[in-house]
Amino acid sequence: MTSKHKVPFNRPTLAGHEYEYIKTAVDSGQLSGNGPFTKRCQEWLEEATGSAKALLTHSCTAALEMSALLLDLEAGDEVIMPSFAFVSTANAFVLRRAVPVFVDIRSDTLNLDETLIEPAITPRTRAIVALHYAGVSCEMDAILDIASCHHLAVVEDAAQGIRASYRGRALGSMGRFGAISFHETKNVIAGEGGALLINDAKDAWRAEVIWEKGTNRSEFFRGEAAKYTWMDAGSSFLPGELTAAFLQAQLEHCDSSCARRLQLWQRYHDSLEKLEHADALRRPVVPEHCRSNGHIYYVLLPTAAAQTSMLASLRSNGIDAVFHYVPLHSSPAGRRFGRASGALAVTDDLSQRLIRLPLWTGMSDDQVDQVVEAIGQAVTPTIRK
Repeated sequence: MTSKHKVPFNRPTLAGHEYEYIKTAVDSGQLSGNGPFTKRCQEWLEEATGSAKALLTHSCTAALEMSALLLDLEAGDEVIMPSFAFVSTANAFVLRRAVPVFVDIRSDTLNLDETLIEPAITPRTRAIVALHYAGVSCEMDAILDIASCHHLAVVEDAAQGIRASYRGRALGSMGRFGAISFHETKNVIAGEGGALLINDAKDAWRAEVIWEKGTNRSEFFRGEAAKYTWMDAGSSFLPGELTAAFLQAQLEHCDSSCARRLQLWQRYHDSLEKLEHADALRRPVVPEHCRSNGHIYYVLLPTAAAQTSMLASLRSNGIDAVFHYVPLHSSPAGRRFGRASGALAVTDDLSQRLIRLPLWTGMSDDQVDQVVEAIGQAVTPTIRK
């Protein structure tokens, strides 16, 4: 194999009615947000998650920023979160001048280590961000108990978590707020897009005001107010109707898309079992009480050098595998805006050994087999030594 990117890391997959729904939106004469397709998508999310209210946003980043506004954070307030996370997880709170407090992750699921949360709590702590890595839940019962005991809010960063669950509860539906992503790399896509799940009905009215630029514009359009006016700090967080139309087509096939992704995930998992037994790599761990959505398939190599070597070998064979997060606590902005709680040894170690393998809904079994074969060829010399 000499052609590069013969197996891309991701390729957006259409569900079927995207073009039809976009045409309907264009023909309707409303392209701005909060139209019929927006409402249908929000209703789907509310039914699927059991949340009190869902609001579409132009990104998961925007949903996290809304949650920070809703928490009324002040300068110097602290928010506990994993360092093994995307920058938006921290940025949303830094924009409110809050301080991210980085905590280490578990070595099995790579999620926030719930046993390290309480030692990180100070009188300035206001919230805990539970990021569900790879569509596998954090230990939410323990996190929610800690939050309740210390009167803290929980924000679920469920960017990767559509249709995944923890003990039967949808990811994003357990904390005070949940943020979901519909970026083109996710199980359900809108190009760019997201949603904020509001799980306490008392937050719903204010969330809608913040979502609509700080106004009660939605009430006005529902005939509940004679005029609309500036009510609170807010921004234009809602997406346009073309994005919502595309997303509606995707949501209609959400379950089949996730099912296919899980099939591909399982094919990787079964095919790589022998290499794990040979100590050439480690496969993902999904606890029995967690239902994954097959969002990411990753492997952990024995060393950082092995990660570098594997990435180079796969790319030379036209396979676009990638690393993941650079730990936030060691980044320039992380050192400037946040602080680490204790040693983050697991984060530092695993982030240097992890490789994400190509995985998207339209991927073929043969492409999975091609990736597995290339991995086997790359590690065989190491195993023999």
